[in-house]
Amino acid sequence: MAADLIFYTNPMSRGRIIRWMLEETGAPYDTVVLDYASTMKQEPYLSVNPMGKVPAIVHKGRAVTECSAICAYLADAFPEAGLAPPTSDRADYYRWMFFASGPLEQAITDKNLGVEPNEQQQRMAGYGNLGLVIDVLEKAVAAHPYIAGDSFTAADVYVGSQVAFGLQFGTLPKRDAFAAYAERITARDAYKRANDIDNALMPAPEPASA
Repeated sequence: MAADLIFYTNPMSRGRIIRWMLEETGAPYDTVVLDYASTMKQEPYLSVNPMGKVPAIVHKGRAVTECSAICAYLADAFPEAGLAPPTSDRADYYRWMFFASGPLEQAITDKNLGVEPNEQQQRMAGYGNLGLVIDVLEKAVAAHPYIAGDSFTAADVYVGSQVAFGLQFGTLPKRDAFAAYAERITARDAYKRANDIDNALMPAPEPASA
């Protein structure tokens, strides 16, 4: 019997964030691996996400896209996993999850594209400048064991992925607070399971030419 939850991904994508989140929930799910050059840009997937991007999920027939939205959705859809604070205590949970999906990702993307706003342009950019974003993020991850307080939540899946990716690929500086936070969250069993699953789906390296 097919699961109520279908996960569309590619192992070389932000889908790794959602794989981790799914493993944290403990819910059964089916995986559909898409190819960037073909199935990701064709039907039937374009009916799930017309942007032709991964990841996406379909849960009980309803599609959800965008990593932070999927993380928040799954935490609510599977409350028994304890991945969201009580509704009365979600200020930091929402604040930092969407800080990472907004200002942080925007600033890093612009930097990678060679866009560095001048002083006047920084007033229009929601993130101001990359240095400011990084300093704010550093203080946030250093304030508590987890991004929203003393307990691990779905916000740590999203923020933590951004920090771990940033350290791995050099888009964030190697500051002690970032390294300690990344080490803490990537020690989780669900993270390790997700990483093993996606690594197994990676294409085999091409043999070296003679």
